[in-house]
Amino acid sequence: MDTIRIMLVDDHPLFRQGLRRVLESEPDMVVVLEAEDGSSALEEVLTQKPDVIVTDINMPGMNGLQLARELGASMPEVGVIVLTGFDDEEQIFHAMRSGASAYFPKDVNPAQLIEAVRQVVAGHYVIDDEILEKTDVAGWLLRHFDQVSSVDGTPNELFAPLSPREMEILQQITMGRSNKEIAYHLGISRQTVKNHMTSILRKLSVSDRTQAALYAVKRGWIHLRDGKL
Repeated sequence: MDTIRIMLVDDHPLFRQGLRRVLESEPDMVVVLEAEDGSSALEEVLTQKPDVIVTDINMPGMNGLQLARELGASMPEVGVIVLTGFDDEEQIFHAMRSGASAYFPKDVNPAQLIEAVRQVVAGHYVIDDEILEKTDVAGWLLRHFDQVSSVDGTPNELFAPLSPREMEILQQITMGRSNKEIAYHLGISRQTVKNHMTSILRKLSVSDRTQAALYAVKRGWIHLRDGKL
């Protein structure tokens, strides 16, 4: 029996401890590493080579969606299971669009999470208790894109999720920084900041920077300890 190697990524040690206890109760599972944010996880993943990463979304620095996107580009063989306290259809869409293999609220039944780990290792995807093949995920995304975009009757560019730079700018906004201050802090021009803000507002279908920041905070894309909102 092959052992499934798991990495836990969450900024709450007590929650990680609970996950470790649940997962290591299975004879074929071992937690090889814990990390408190996405950046730390990325630094370690190459050396530890886990089969599955179980990650929160709402973390300081690099959040779980950014981590899933980075791993999808550099290590697609590593499965990512996203856990979140903010659970709705739109959040599921964003998680799967970012490259996650499974998505659950944080109050998931332990047996469901254990089964999901095994399914992800086998190359499957788990959404709403439904087990999908890779070829089925594109169809699921298309169906849910139609549902989400039909809320206001117009597409809101959910197929172009926020880039790492756009997430950085949103984090700067929650710190109360002006465009001039953001430009200085990130080493870019004020016009570049304005261009990114225009893109952010369009993608999130909001009218101003405060609404954009609140949108991201409420969905756990930006950790409250990163800013002042």
